[in-house]
Amino acid sequence: MLVVDDSAFMRKVVGDLVDALPGFRVVGTARDGQHALEQVHALDPDIVTLDVEMPELDGLQVLGYIMSETPRPVVMLSAADGVDGALTLRALELGAVDFVRKPSGAISHDLSPVRDRLHGALEAAAQANLRGSRLLARLPVGAGRPTPVAARARRVVAIASSTGGPRALADVLPALPQALPAAVVVVQHMPAGFTRSLADRLNQMSDITVHEASDGAVLRPGEVLVAPGGRHLQLVDGPHGPTCRLDDAPTVWGVRPSADVLFRSVARLLGPSALGVVLTGMGRDGADGLARIREAGGKGIVQDQATSTIWGMPHAALDVAGADAVLPLPGIAAAIARFIPDLPEAR
Repeated sequence: MLVVDDSAFMRKVVGDLVDALPGFRVVGTARDGQHALEQVHALDPDIVTLDVEMPELDGLQVLGYIMSETPRPVVMLSAADGVDGALTLRALELGAVDFVRKPSGAISHDLSPVRDRLHGALEAAAQANLRGSRLLARLPVGAGRPTPVAARARRVVAIASSTGGPRALADVLPALPQALPAAVVVVQHMPAGFTRSLADRLNQMSDITVHEASDGAVLRPGEVLVAPGGRHLQLVDGPHGPTCRLDDAPTVWGVRPSADVLFRSVARLLGPSALGVVLTGMGRDGADGLARIREAGGKGIVQDQATSTIWGMPHAALDVAGADAVLPLPGIAAAIARFIPDLPEAR
């Protein structure tokens, strides 16, 4: 593995931590973006950990070169929220497998609090499928979108994603029609502080409106609500139709928000008027919930293995719940638009 960071101290801290993890070994380090490219060619590492903000060539520029010229799994190291958070999200869209947030900013003297998180990200990188990887162009900012009609949602699309998910969502949501006759709710495994930036970014890229979900928010057709990091999202019946309820209940499958929590509530509330979609990700979150949706008369779509960064979640969903369609990522938005009009409207 190659460790890239403009801080000599951070290169040492990250390198020592990685060398202590079973199954991983640091073969070299790089002090800046240009040096990183030289080391990638010289050492041909299986995995690269890449700092987001660096002088000269920054992490995004280095990542762009790696993914276009010599693709391999990349894990980003992010300092904090704000500008660096937005850069991290862009990196995930460009093909980075995952990111780990440094616990104390750019220079973090102790990475032990994120040891398990880093280990999980590296495990995901080791399993990542980069076949067919392509750089995502910056899509035009959505403009001229009318304010959504104040109508209750009578159909719902529930989407689950994890590792590789921000990139998958950046493919699916911008391709959905502005007048989609359903609300869309999304669980993306991501820590608090990043999901709002993710929603804002997806909103800029899409014709359909995207927001981070808030407690009590009413679902409306033609709107996407993204579960906040660190909180479970369920749908409940409110006076104006399906409504968001956020809570801090224990993690499910080690994650919060959990797709199973959302999907089960969708199955209970909307049953045959629901479409569940499971995209790329580690683990099995969403599998049981998709089974509940299909058992209640709803439909299910699963991303195929060839286009999934990690086929863990889609594979588990297919095994447990089956699916009405197993599709490559570029075909999922069109399938959602095709399935929705055939679902009965909830009363």
